[in-house]
Amino acid sequence: MQQQKLRIALLAGGTSGEREVSLNGADQVEKALSPDKYSVRRFDTATDLPALVAAKDEIDFAFIVLHGLQGEDGTMQGLLDLLGIPHQGSGVLGSAIAMDKHLSKELYRLDGLPVAEWEILTPETARDGAGIATRLGLPLVVKPVREGSSLGMTIAHTEEELLAGIETAMSRGRQVMVEKYIRGRELTAGVLGNDKLEALPLIEIVPGKEFTFFDYTAKYKPGATNEICPAPVSEEVRVKAQDFAVRAHKALRLRGYSRTDMMLDENENLYLLETNTIPGMTATSLLPQAAAKHGLEFPEFLARLIELGMEK
Repeated sequence: MQQQKLRIALLAGGTSGEREVSLNGADQVEKALSPDKYSVRRFDTATDLPALVAAKDEIDFAFIVLHGLQGEDGTMQGLLDLLGIPHQGSGVLGSAIAMDKHLSKELYRLDGLPVAEWEILTPETARDGAGIATRLGLPLVVKPVREGSSLGMTIAHTEEELLAGIETAMSRGRQVMVEKYIRGRELTAGVLGNDKLEALPLIEIVPGKEFTFFDYTAKYKPGATNEICPAPVSEEVRVKAQDFAVRAHKALRLRGYSRTDMMLDENENLYLLETNTIPGMTATSLLPQAAAKHGLEFPEFLARLIELGMEK
């Protein structure tokens, strides 16, 4: 007897600044999902939400390839819960928490995880460049509290750059995070599982010399960044970074999978930056690279995420 295919709704596109990245990732996911096991129907959440709702009884599972607001922030997860459609990754609570960089750092700190000092600005306090520079010290990282892919993020070396960076970040939301700049190496650590968690191999991210940090272009322009997996770090750093990633996953109430970014300074101190609940989903994206080193090639990795989503 032929096994019935799992009917997958592949959700991509959307309205965030990461729309093109989402569409590209969905193309890769669709190609990698075995047609022998899955029947895939795509929905662009910018235009197809009525069609998704109408088709809810014809869908067994939703695979979300949405990044940023209205996709990775708990809103889509809530809609799917209302429709009774299981999906991969975290639910409403964890997705919403992880999207908020300020709340995430508060929870990291409560769990004893190391983070760089930071302040939150609103339009009413946005002009206090001199005060912030005095309290935290230059250079400073400036970014919107609720954005992904480093959109709206800048590094300020002067008070003038700080004020310009605040204005840039403020264009993407009322709250802006200004945090102490950590000079060092950027690492990222993936986590896979629901109740039993596995830490994936570390990756070191080395942007090209023309980039001051791992910005949107460095992330997505082919050849712009060197990604080394497994990261060439000491065993002590590897163990600590993987432990921090698992603890961050738990602290933010996440499920299924996540990827936590962190900085390693010259004294081998680690500082957590943020946790991604729907990381990039092409075969060469960071988390799929780590999964491949772990023994899960891209199609098997996707199958594992679906299996974990169905467990819930």
